[in-house]
This record gives sequence, structure tokens and C-alpha cells, in this order.
Amino acid sequence: MKPRLQTSLGQQLVMTPQLRQAIRLLQMSTAELEAEITEAVETNPLLDWADNADGPESGVDAGGSDSSPADDAPPDDPRERETSSDDDWSPDEAPWSMDGGGQSGGSGSFDDDDEQGSAAERVAEVDTLQDHLLWQLHLSHLSPRDRKIGAALVDALDDDGYLREPLAEIAQTLLPEITADEDEILTVLHQLQRFDPVGVAARTLGECLHLQLAILSDDTPGKALALQIVDSPALERLPRSGIAGLAAELKRPVAEVEEVVQLLRSLDPKPGAQVGELDHDTYVVPDCVVWRQRGVWRAALARNHLPRITIHRGYEQMIRQCGESDAGYLRGHLQEARWLLKSLEARGDTLLKVTRCLLRQQAGFLEFGAQALRPLTLREVATEVGLHESTVSRAIARKYVRTPRGTLPLRAFFASGVSSEGGGETSSIAIQSMIRNLIEAENPRKPLSDAKLAELLKTSGVPVARRTVAKYREAMEILSSHERVRIG
Repeated sequence: MKPRLQTSLGQQLVMTPQLRQAIRLLQMSTAELEAEITEAVETNPLLDWADNADGPESGVDAGGSDSSPADDAPPDDPRERETSSDDDWSPDEAPWSMDGGGQSGGSGSFDDDDEQGSAAERVAEVDTLQDHLLWQLHLSHLSPRDRKIGAALVDALDDDGYLREPLAEIAQTLLPEITADEDEILTVLHQLQRFDPVGVAARTLGECLHLQLAILSDDTPGKALALQIVDSPALERLPRSGIAGLAAELKRPVAEVEEVVQLLRSLDPKPGAQVGELDHDTYVVPDCVVWRQRGVWRAALARNHLPRITIHRGYEQMIRQCGESDAGYLRGHLQEARWLLKSLEARGDTLLKVTRCLLRQQAGFLEFGAQALRPLTLREVATEVGLHESTVSRAIARKYVRTPRGTLPLRAFFASGVSSEGGGETSSIAIQSMIRNLIEAENPRKPLSDAKLAELLKTSGVPVARRTVAKYREAMEILSSHERVRIG
């Protein structure tokens, strides 16, 4: 077979290491980016922390930009500051100093014991409900066998502190190590119900309220009648029958029953919620700062939450003086350092570009709240800023912006749309806000049904089906109308 030459055309997407790094940094959260920068400085001798806040010309703010436009500076006009005296929106606020050089004039450290880590880390280390109960269990005078049974009970509790798993199933989980009947497990359960918070490990609402009533003094007004109510089916009928109906059923004066109902309202129906693990996103650091200056919404990168890095000039100059082997090593790390600085700058530019676009599109949201949030998609933002949809998605992922309405995720500025009677669209977030406002203003004795809510929304120019209202209501974790009946 004679050899022959063939030519063909094709396309191949090649992602350079620089591009992969830029994409990876763009989708990182602030905490992840800070950890990435710290690791880079520790492993690359050509990178160093900038000593001066202003930094050398080669330094780059880890937020992504070494300078912002002059018109993006926080408002210096006294009139502007009067309107925002409650909060300082300035991204140029001096950071806390660990050596006493902060704004407070004293030590900027929250704690002098550095071995315990940062204050934020210590606050975040919160015991779960299970940890709190197990700690009490190990301090109790129960036998080792009862402690193991108690640990199984604690493990079966829901987040609100209720035990909804049958005792027979808990007995099965103890096998084959421990063979215990339901009476023995129930005895340990009664011991567990004496732990803090009061009312934990209850199996029903009535039992939970009974445990809390039991610790009250015997001379507490209405205690005896309250115990009678929580131990009977009258508790479930209370929302329907109301105070007058319950008084007639118990053959007691209305004033006495009203006093008892007030006592029941003072109790905690979900005691387990008092102790719980913090969500991972409980504490966030804003990536951008938004403020209003002379009637115009402006945005700038938050500059103080991350340190500034720069190229180590000493090692850079050493390249021309050392041997070829050492010079090659330093040149490689110098190139990596430059790539990192460039990627951080690109990250900040992209984030700022997307944020400013969101300000232009959702200025009404910042002015008037969720009801003014207009429908907005990733494609619209990508088209306006000249980026791909995937790039916009990475830019807003786990990013937060500080606004006069609080620190909000960038995803809060996006919403799907529902066609309105005027020919335009209303965002789903705006509709949810309208539903919440209607429910908050309803008659507590006659809550609005989903059909009535749909009718009221239609009169406001937003035709929404009843099933859509039900979907939005459930998404907001709002009970149905028959479960929202309130008495008193």
C-alpha cells in the first residue's frame, strides 16, 4: 500500500493553563479565594504580601482590581453622608489591625490568644442539638447501658427536637448489642426529656407543651387548666373553636380560658430550634459595595476583605544574578505569579462589569424592594456585557453585594417572569412579595385562600392561576389558609 498524504480541517478548543486558572478563580467564593491566595503566597517565593495598603504599582488587590474609577469612590458629599449616617458604605474603610493600628485606636484583635484561631472561626464552631444533648447525657448519672439507649434516642431526634420515630424501630437499631423493650426505652426517654432545652424529645405537640408547663411553679395562673388542655384533644381543636368555643366546651369563663391561651402562647412549640448548627453561608463577606450618589447607583469592589499581593522585587532581581538552574526555577514561579495577578484583575473586572449591569437593570429593586424586581435572565446580562452565559453564571456564583437593603447574593437580582395584563412581565419574586404582603394584611380569623389570593392578584394586573399561588406560597414556607387560622 503506497503511503499518501491527507489534509483535513478541524476545530479544537484548547484551554491554556491561564484560562483554566481564570475560570477557576472566577467561580470561587470570597473565602475560597482568600485561601487560594494564601496558599499561592506560601508556595510561590515570587509572591509576597503588600506591606502598604496603597501598594506598589505591580501590586493587585485580591478582589481583582488595583484601582477603581474616581467616580466610583464612595460619596464624600456631606449631604450624601447625612442620608446614610446609619451605615458607612465606604469600601475604603480602614481594616481591623492585629497590631493595634486599626480605627478604634486600641487593639484591633478580637482576642489575644492566636492559638484559638480567628474570632469568626470560633463563633462558627457551634454545637448541634445532638452534641448539646449528648454532652448532657454523658454528665448524667445513667448507667452505661442507659447511655447507649439515650444516644440512640438523641440520634433519632429531628432538627426541631421532636422524636417522631417509633420506639419499636429504635429498639431494632440497638440490636444486637442491646436488647431493650419499649418500656425500658421509654424510661430513658423520660430522662432525656428532662434535659435542656425544656420540651425536647417530645413525641407530640401536647407532650412538648406539657414538659414546659411541668417546670413552672404550681402557683402559675392557669397552669392546671393548661395541663388539662394540652393533655386532651382540645388542643388540636383550639385553632378552630377559638377561645369562646373552648370556654364553652370546658364550661369555664372566657376570661379564664383567655389567660390560659396566653400562657400556652408563651411556650416554645419547637424547642430544638433553639440549638442548632449554623448554615455554611451564615457569615458572608460582600464582594462588591453599592451606594447611591447624586441619584445614581454606583458600584465598586469591596477592597478590605482580602489582602493585597505583589511580586517580590528581591527575588525578581535575583534572576539576572544567579545561575541558570536557579534562574529557570525563579522564572517559572515569576510567570505563575504574573498569571495569578492577571487572573485576579480579570476576576474583579468581570465581577464589577456584571454588578454594574445588574444595577442598571434592577435599579427599581434597590429603590422599592422585591415588588419592583423585573424579570431578568443570564442571557440578557451576558448579551449586554458581551460575555458568555456560563461566564456570567460563574461570576455571580456565591458572590454577595452590600447594598442599602443589606448584603444580598447576586442571584437575588435575577428572576423569572410571568406575563401581566399590560403586556409586560412581572417577576416571580415580585409576585411572591405581593402574596406575602396580602397574607400579612389578612384577617387572622378569616385567612385568604389560594383562590382568593389569585383573584386579588388578578385585580392588581397580575393574572396568576390558583395552583401557581399555591406553589409560590409553599416555596415561601407559608401555611395554607386553614392552617393559618389564629385566635384572639
